[in-house]
Amino acid sequence: MQLRYNFRVYPTPGQQIELAKAFGCARVVFNDGLRLRQQAREAGEKYICDGDLSRRLVTEAKLTPERAWLGEVSAVVLQQALADLNTAYRNFFASITGQRKGRKVAPPRFRSRKDNRQAIRFTKNSRFKVLDNGRLRLPKIGDLAVRWSRTLPSDPSSVAIIKDAAGRYFASFVVQTADEALPPTESEVGIDLGLTHFAVLSDGTKVAAPKFLRRAARKLKRLQQALSRKKKGSANRKKAVVKVARAHARVADTRRDWQHKLSTSIVRDNQAIYVEDLCVTGLGRTRLAKSVHDAGWASFTAMLEYKAARYGRTFGRVDRFFPSTRLCSDCGRINDKMALNVRSWDCPCGSHHDRDVNAAINVLAAGPADNSNDRGAQVRPGLVPAPRGEAVTHPDATRSTRSVEGISVL
Repeated sequence: MQLRYNFRVYPTPGQQIELAKAFGCARVVFNDGLRLRQQAREAGEKYICDGDLSRRLVTEAKLTPERAWLGEVSAVVLQQALADLNTAYRNFFASITGQRKGRKVAPPRFRSRKDNRQAIRFTKNSRFKVLDNGRLRLPKIGDLAVRWSRTLPSDPSSVAIIKDAAGRYFASFVVQTADEALPPTESEVGIDLGLTHFAVLSDGTKVAAPKFLRRAARKLKRLQQALSRKKKGSANRKKAVVKVARAHARVADTRRDWQHKLSTSIVRDNQAIYVEDLCVTGLGRTRLAKSVHDAGWASFTAMLEYKAARYGRTFGRVDRFFPSTRLCSDCGRINDKMALNVRSWDCPCGSHHDRDVNAAINVLAAGPADNSNDRGAQVRPGLVPAPRGEAVTHPDATRSTRSVEGISVL
């Protein structure tokens, strides 16, 4: 399994200038390649292949007076910028042809020098090296001081240098790690994610929602007001922008650290973890959008998934249409829809349910059934007869409609 290990780096003022040059050169090469392909498409010419693009924009461009300064940075940085462009085009083509699942991918766009986040990538061809004194040696940049929080499990295959909106620099190493199977345990857990409680486990454990963004709202409001009073284009406005970015980065870092600790604890204590496949994108368009994004469900479930695969645990997602909240975990009756303010309810069978705990129990029961169908639980919407107004005559009128799977005779 390939994982990323991020570490904070502290470049000197001179190294920051060299990094800025590398960021700018990579951005220019990316934009030049995108512009050439757009012009070729508008002129009706064939698609420019990757090799021709690299030869024209890197090898030959360095020999021209207009792009001679491209030679001041490592050639690997420029090649990786074109590799990012080629990947963006391939993802776009695979999306519009239906080969790529999920949401549609837009075509690549031009990079702006005003973007608050900049990144470059070095591969093994660039011969970057982690020195014995703990510094990271990069070609044409120098030895960067790294704040090592842990050791790398293996030699990195590439490293990306990232500058975020808060002005911080990070080194992101890609390493190959071996699976570390944890001792097996008999416990399994179903997780119901929510806003009142971030996570409710099937054993009754409730994890309170930390609401990091809500807690920092007052400070963010004050910083944003100070930013709005600054004159556009002034140095004070740039300083205010960095202050706002640092406040948001602190919220994001705190949330990420908390989610890592919680996900690691759940994976360590349970052999199988099942969660509901929530449509975070759709929920992000409702009136609860701010609270949904503050919760960070998608990143948390992604952590559970890759940690379960790494440590030999089972992870599964239950279909989002599964009525986990309305389904009685005792008798299996599906009750009417309930408002969000209804936190507990009574089933006609006599059972009293906590809304979230009942949902977590149903997720735990439906998880194995949705993956292997070994328990026979109905986790997808059942077949519904077509209304008479939508029914049409089958071309083969001699065949009985009873032989058509999923269509019942009305």
